[in-house]
Amino acid sequence: MARRTREEKFMLKAVQVARRGLEQGEVPIGAVLVYQDKVVASGYNRRLKLQLASAHAEMMAIDKACKKFHSWRLPEGCELYVTLEPCPMCMGACLNARVDKVYFGAYEQKGRSLTAELAEANLLNHKTTVIGGVAERECAEILTAFFSSMRAKQKEEKRLKKEEMESNLPKEI
Repeated sequence: MARRTREEKFMLKAVQVARRGLEQGEVPIGAVLVYQDKVVASGYNRRLKLQLASAHAEMMAIDKACKKFHSWRLPEGCELYVTLEPCPMCMGACLNARVDKVYFGAYEQKGRSLTAELAEANLLNHKTTVIGGVAERECAEILTAFFSSMRAKQKEEKRLKKEEMESNLPKEI
């Protein structure tokens, strides 16, 4: 078995965090914020539980780290590992909080993330390096399994509802 890189090891920690969200019925996306080779904060999607559009894994981890460091501006050298390519909101938070490097696992399949474009846009006086595809297989597997399961459940619910409606129709004489 091939040895894991430092980046893969931290990404697998993000996968573990994503599993916590999965256990709560959330989309399984996890994030860990690393400073000086230590995980200082983590987060997973909590949109359903909190009913907040901004309760993404990255936002949860960044907010916890900012509280830990008592500053909205994270110290130089902070890295964020997230299991799915960040959306524009989360990438904006990374730039604003001064995250130095963002590593993500699975690529956003619909191409809506604009991660690289935002990182290169020079919107702030801070540059964030973005590296994708870290432990991509492991990150994609948990998401694929979740959405497959969700679609199967929805299909079954739809089938049961149809059967119920058909059984309530008046019988022809």
